[in-house]
Amino acid sequence: MVRVDLGMGGDQAVLARQGSMVLYQGKVDFSYKGAGFAGRIVGNATGQEMQLMRCSGRGQVFLAEDASMLHPIELQGDAVCVSAENVLAFDETLQYEVRRIEGHGIPGGALFTMQFQGTGTIVVKTHGVPVVLPVTPTTFADCNAVVAWSAASQVIVSSQVRMRRNAYPGDTGESVNLQFRGAPGNFIVVQPYEV
Repeated sequence: MVRVDLGMGGDQAVLARQGSMVLYQGKVDFSYKGAGFAGRIVGNATGQEMQLMRCSGRGQVFLAEDASMLHPIELQGDAVCVSAENVLAFDETLQYEVRRIEGHGIPGGALFTMQFQGTGTIVVKTHGVPVVLPVTPTTFADCNAVVAWSAASQVIVSSQVRMRRNAYPGDTGESVNLQFRGAPGNFIVVQPYEV
């Protein structure tokens, strides 16, 4: 679980995945946060849709989902890319948008992710203990296991065929890998689980 302290030094609010509240204390208001009609269409088309609730007021809210491991990432004016699947909550002050990653060999011709930017916290959820590594020119990751990365990193899509045991008839075992390149300080987060 993660504890969110509301009303401690300002009128901040937190946006959280609907249904993620497991406990709260104090005077807390929960309201539906729609992204607008156009935002929902973009979300549906890209697979990066999030149904959010706005938590505001004074008190403490505890959030969780499916006993996932939770990891707060503090942003100080920088940006991070996270799959919507892995976002549990974030400060309302953060700006967010869908980012497109183009590449050959990808069904539909592109992958999509959410980019968060500004000053505040985003809570990321993972299946199992993730690995956080610095980005080097030889950093490759399975796109189904990547949770987050520094938005300043360059992402290159590469398709590779790999053999899988127990593959069903007609399954090629093809996987899309992402290559990351970036300046010192850039990072990538990968979980031991393929979505």
